[in-house]
Amino acid sequence: MRALVISGGGSKGAFAGGVAQYLIQELNHKYDIFLGTSTGSLLISHLALGKIEKIKEVYTSVNQDSIFSNCPFVIQKKHGVDNIAINHWNVFKNFYHGSKTFGESHNLLKLIKNTLTFDEFEVLKKSHKDIAAAVSNLSLNHVEYKSINDFTYEEFCEWIWISCNYTPFMSLVKKNGCEYADGGLGTMVPIEEAIKRGATEVDAIILQTEITHFNRMPSKNAFSLLTTMFSYMLDRIEQQNIRIGKYVAKHNNAIINFYYTPTVLTTNSLIFNKEKMTAWWESGYNFAKYKNTELNQIDPEI
Repeated sequence: MRALVISGGGSKGAFAGGVAQYLIQELNHKYDIFLGTSTGSLLISHLALGKIEKIKEVYTSVNQDSIFSNCPFVIQKKHGVDNIAINHWNVFKNFYHGSKTFGESHNLLKLIKNTLTFDEFEVLKKSHKDIAAAVSNLSLNHVEYKSINDFTYEEFCEWIWISCNYTPFMSLVKKNGCEYADGGLGTMVPIEEAIKRGATEVDAIILQTEITHFNRMPSKNAFSLLTTMFSYMLDRIEQQNIRIGKYVAKHNNAIINFYYTPTVLTTNSLIFNKEKMTAWWESGYNFAKYKNTELNQIDPEI
């Protein structure tokens, strides 16, 4: 069984889309399992359907308004670099209305439902492919994987949305008496889960460079400090997931093919820019093509 695993990474998910497009369309990889965390969960349903051009158009066109019903930050450009600063008025409104988070992301849930139709959901259900999104159960302190085979259309769309909710900047969701948030808070790269589900070969798209290539710039304000702290923690979680995935693969005779980003795409994945994301998608496609061309030159039988 072959699995496609896509890590979390916000706007960097456009790169993952390009890599996946090459693997599916050019290498004709057939996947039995699709696992995604956060931004990865937005891609997997359409990749499983083979509707790559559709998700590419939607994915590379999103902006802050597509995601946030109440955006907690403003984007400031200084010296050609995008930075975020707190939107005091929006954050105040959120707290005034009793929210536990700085912002709300209900527009993203609407976008998910507008993009993944009920008919497409039914096609996926009948395909017997295992398509699952990782979510973090903050109440029970563990990660859960929500498979399309276990839920209705409305429920599955909501789990995808929850997987992407990067709290405390986006919505915190209460379901079944528990509070749920972004799957990346527990697992950024669910390789171990893919192997547990029977995968013998895993294509893992990691939305981070394999080796750290930069030092983060000093925080400009309390809000940028908070995003820096979360980025640091998620990077550590990601590295741990990869180490565990390699260990589990070794003991289960499974193969992992890693696709890291070759360069640092952005230091703030909460900023969505159509021009950059379109370029990242093409970059992901070309990188996958280049990597597999190199492998074939080394071993023509691959």
